[in-house]
Amino acid sequence: MRPGLGKGRRLAMHVAALVAIGLTLSGCIVESGRPEQSRSLGGATPCPVEPDASVTGTVRIGWQEIPNGDLIVKDTGLLNTCLPNVTTEWSKFASGGDVVQAFGADSLDIGLLGSAPAAKALSAPLNIDMKVIWIQDRIGAAESLVVRDPSITSVADLRGKRIGVPFASTGHYSLLTALDQAGIGSQTQVVNLSPDAIRGAFGGGQIDAAYIWEPTLSELTGDGGKVVTTSADVGQLGASTYDLEGARGDFLRDNPTFVKMWTTVQGWAANLINTDPTKAAEHIAGQLGVPVERIIDQIKGYDYFDAATQVGPEYLGGQVAGDIRRTAEFLLQEGEVQRVGPAQHYANGVYAVGTR
Repeated sequence: MRPGLGKGRRLAMHVAALVAIGLTLSGCIVESGRPEQSRSLGGATPCPVEPDASVTGTVRIGWQEIPNGDLIVKDTGLLNTCLPNVTTEWSKFASGGDVVQAFGADSLDIGLLGSAPAAKALSAPLNIDMKVIWIQDRIGAAESLVVRDPSITSVADLRGKRIGVPFASTGHYSLLTALDQAGIGSQTQVVNLSPDAIRGAFGGGQIDAAYIWEPTLSELTGDGGKVVTTSADVGQLGASTYDLEGARGDFLRDNPTFVKMWTTVQGWAANLINTDPTKAAEHIAGQLGVPVERIIDQIKGYDYFDAATQVGPEYLGGQVAGDIRRTAEFLLQEGEVQRVGPAQHYANGVYAVGTR
């Protein structure tokens, strides 16, 4: 799922290959090396709307260790409270590239992926039948380029250095943008590493820097790493990135009632982050097994949008499709996709539930 960057623009060293995810209806596989967090408050959090007992079946949901509404919904058990006759199977993924792979294998219904993996999924040669149904967050300082050597003070200082990043991720897209802007795009070694592998490689000195997201980012800075640029900075260069929720096209067409409830509880979670970040952080911390105070700091590095904002023209109602296509154009230059479709193709790949 992560071919090396083309056209000789990167010396990509696949130091640690990510393990392909295989999901089944009868269970879930934890891929990141950490145990699945099953803590849930269940019915302690009431459904924000009238529960719907008419919806039945099993839904397979992919999540990542990123502080957003997914973890709040998972921790509160809201989907089970609002849809009491639906069984939800939550499986952890290391990156959006693995979620794309699971979509392609028809082994996942809904999953979290960044805007770069979404662009790759919607473009040739994959052309996966999936749609973006929610913006979990717009990425800011919570995804950053962190270095080991304190004498490195700028991106340009990374000439000749080894940099770890999960390929086909939003961090990968932001990293390549930052390197190109600094004029050293062909003068670094970009290494394909999962977040878990980055932790060990950074601490062991196998890489000089990493472009990574929370919570791994805080672990690296807590171990002496220093941030030299962030996705907020790269966004100012016209390369905004997002954590998005995608759904397989056939699942979306067959289960519109579930998807509507799903976005309702995600909207509730986004509002909680924006209005009561401490309470939101308690739920997220319960899933990640880290202190609440750390989560409170982490969520400051993202922008979260309520449902009304999401369907507006600046987001799912228009701009996000354009941002995904621009990301695809960049990936085409890097040899990550074979062809970029017309603008309407990417507009069709975004489903604003509140407008249907």
